[in-house]
Amino acid sequence: MELALTHRSYSAENNERLEFLGDAVLDLVLSDVLFQLYPSVDEGNLSLMRASIVNERSLSALARQLGINEQIILGEGESLSGGQQRDSILANTLEAIVGAIYLDSNFEKIAAVIKTIFNDSINSIDPSLSYKDDKSTLQELLQQQQMNLPEYRLIKTTGEKHDQQFFIDCVIKDEGITTSGDGKTIKIAEQEAAREALKRLADDKGE
Repeated sequence: MELALTHRSYSAENNERLEFLGDAVLDLVLSDVLFQLYPSVDEGNLSLMRASIVNERSLSALARQLGINEQIILGEGESLSGGQQRDSILANTLEAIVGAIYLDSNFEKIAAVIKTIFNDSINSIDPSLSYKDDKSTLQELLQQQQMNLPEYRLIKTTGEKHDQQFFIDCVIKDEGITTSGDGKTIKIAEQEAAREALKRLADDKGE
């Protein structure tokens, strides 16, 4: 378990491979749960439902609830810069822990663990809702108001090729709004930037 908590800033022997495995295990278990719970929901909406449960924001929040932020092993520089509270590090560490538990037990046991810790998130899903992603929601909102579509700009990329972090700005020229997002893929970063843009638009309208 120590390896699952070890960030690459601390050691060359770190949790990145376990994170890769845990990410796949999480997707498989939650895909199966949603598949069984909602037999009439199509593939596209099942994917969006899963994404509403497994994303950087929700995983990092769960990691904090479990106290993982207090256990992460970081290099001195990363620790001084507040890495224990960085969403991407927390989410990745939780995935690594899932991978480690899977290797130390079996699929049935890790599936039971995942179903337990994600129980509230699973139960909060309402199949009657449209689970559009934030980019789609933002685009539809701007089109309804006859505004130009948002622009997504890659601002910078950090980290090694196998563990990059992308930083994206979402620019809504008609409103003079620029919001930022980051994530381990460009898609995740764009979704985060779009989510922040939706919040800004709602705040500006007093909603």
